[in-house]
Amino acid sequence: MAAAPRARRINIPLRRVALVCGVMLFALLAKVSYLQTFGADRLSADPRNHRKMITRFDDPRGEILLRDDTVIATSEENEGGAFRYRRVYPQGPLYAPVTGHISIYGESGIEAAEDAVLVGADAGVKVWSLVNGAENGATIRLTIDGRAQRAAYEALRATGLPGAAVAINPNTGAILAMASFPSYDPNLYTTFDGARLDKVDRRLQGDPGNPLLNRAIQRNYPPGSAFKIVTSAAALGSGRYSPTTRVDAPTTLRLPGTGTYLRNSGGAACGDGNPPLAYAFKTSCNTPFAKIGLDLGQDALREQAEAFGFGADDLTVPMPVARSVYPSRMDRAQTAMSALGQFDDRATPLMIAMISAAVANDGLLMRPYLVQEVRLSDGTTVSEADPSWYRRTLDEDAANRITAMMVTVTQPGGTGTAAAIPGIDVAAKTGTAENAASGQDHAVITAFAPAANPRVAVGVLVERGGFGGRVAAPIAKAVLRAVLEDSD
Repeated sequence: MAAAPRARRINIPLRRVALVCGVMLFALLAKVSYLQTFGADRLSADPRNHRKMITRFDDPRGEILLRDDTVIATSEENEGGAFRYRRVYPQGPLYAPVTGHISIYGESGIEAAEDAVLVGADAGVKVWSLVNGAENGATIRLTIDGRAQRAAYEALRATGLPGAAVAINPNTGAILAMASFPSYDPNLYTTFDGARLDKVDRRLQGDPGNPLLNRAIQRNYPPGSAFKIVTSAAALGSGRYSPTTRVDAPTTLRLPGTGTYLRNSGGAACGDGNPPLAYAFKTSCNTPFAKIGLDLGQDALREQAEAFGFGADDLTVPMPVARSVYPSRMDRAQTAMSALGQFDDRATPLMIAMISAAVANDGLLMRPYLVQEVRLSDGTTVSEADPSWYRRTLDEDAANRITAMMVTVTQPGGTGTAAAIPGIDVAAKTGTAENAASGQDHAVITAFAPAANPRVAVGVLVERGGFGGRVAAPIAKAVLRAVLEDSD
C-alpha cells in the first residue's frame, strides 16, 4: 500500500511530459497542415526551392513560333546534370524583346506572360491535353512577321542609338514587329551554372545601354510632333476647324504668362503666317498648333488623347504595357506645349504606332496583341486570337481628313519624305521630341500604308536621334516595305 502514493508522485511528471509531447505533436501537425494548405504556393515559388527548378526543367516547354511557324524558342535535352531540358533561342537578340527568357531564377517577356500555357499548367491546355492525350506544354504561334522584325531591328541598329520600332496590322491589332535596340542574347540566361548566371545578369543589368529593357512597351517618351495628330483630331472634332481652315502661325509665339517664346523648327516662318491647317500639319509648324491647343483647352485635348488610349493602364499584349500619359492641371503655357507633344506628354513606341493604326482603321483602334494561336504538341488548336476593338478614337470622316493630311507629309515639301515609297501613298507624321534629360532630341515618326487600303501602321522612336524626318523616317520606311512586300 505504501507504494501507491509514490507511484502517484511519479505519474504526475509523466503526465506532464505526455501533455507537453501531445501539445507539441498537435502544434507540429497544425503547422504541417497550415503549410500544405496555405503555404504551398509560397514555398513552391521560393527561388531557393531546387525541387521546383528541377521539376520546371524536367519536361520540354512548348515552342514559341513566328506567324510563319519559324521557331524562335525551343527546348533541347541537356546532357548530364540535374536539369533535363535547356531553353534555346535560335535567333537570340533579334526576338529577345518579344520572347524574353527563362532561367533557373525567373522569366521575362512572352516566357513569363504565357508561362502557364508553355508548361501546360493553363486550365484550357490541361483540358485539351486530357482529351487528346497530348503531353507537355502547348506551343504558341505569335503574330510577328519575321521580315518586318528583322527590318526594324537592323534599321535601329544601323543608327547606333537606343530606340524601338513597332508595326501593327491596323485592321486586326496584330503586332507584326516589336524591336528594341540595344538587345541581348537570351541564351546567356539559360545556363544552369548559378555563378555564371549571376555574372551575366550583373553585366547586363549594369550595361548603360539597358539591353534588357523592351523600349517598345516598357518605357514612355515625349511623342513630339507625332502628337499633332491627336491635336488635329480634337480640332476637327470641335467643329471649328477643317483642313482648309486658316490658322494663325506667327514665326514666334510668347507662351502665356511667361517670358518664353516658342518658335517653329529652325526659326522658320510657317507659310505666309496664316496658312491652312493642312499646310501647318505638312510642314509641322509649332506656333499654330500651340495656338490651337490654347483655343481648344486642355480638357478637349485630354479627352481626345484618352480616346487614343492615353491614361489607360489596362493594356497587355500579353506583357503589360507602360501607361502613356497626357498631363493634368496645366497652366496655359503648359497646355500650349502639350498640344505639340511636349511638356509632360508621354507615349510608348507602341502607342505611337497605335495613333496611326487608329487613323488608318477609320478611327476604330483595335486592341493590339502578340499571340495568334495556342496549340498542343499533336497540332490540336487550343485557342486562336479573336481581334477586338479597343477604342473609338474619332469618327470616320475626321479619320479620312487626317489621312489626307498625313499623306502630304511624305510628299515633296513635307517633313517625312524619307518615309516615302515609290508607287505607294504613305501617310505619316514626324516628330522631334525635346528631351530634357540629355538635351538631345528624340526622333519620332508614326505612319501607315497604303493610305487607301492600310495593311500596316508603324511607330518609331530613336533616343537622341534628332529630327524624326531624318532618322526615324527611314526606319519606318524599311518596316513598311518589309510588310508590304511580304504580303504581295
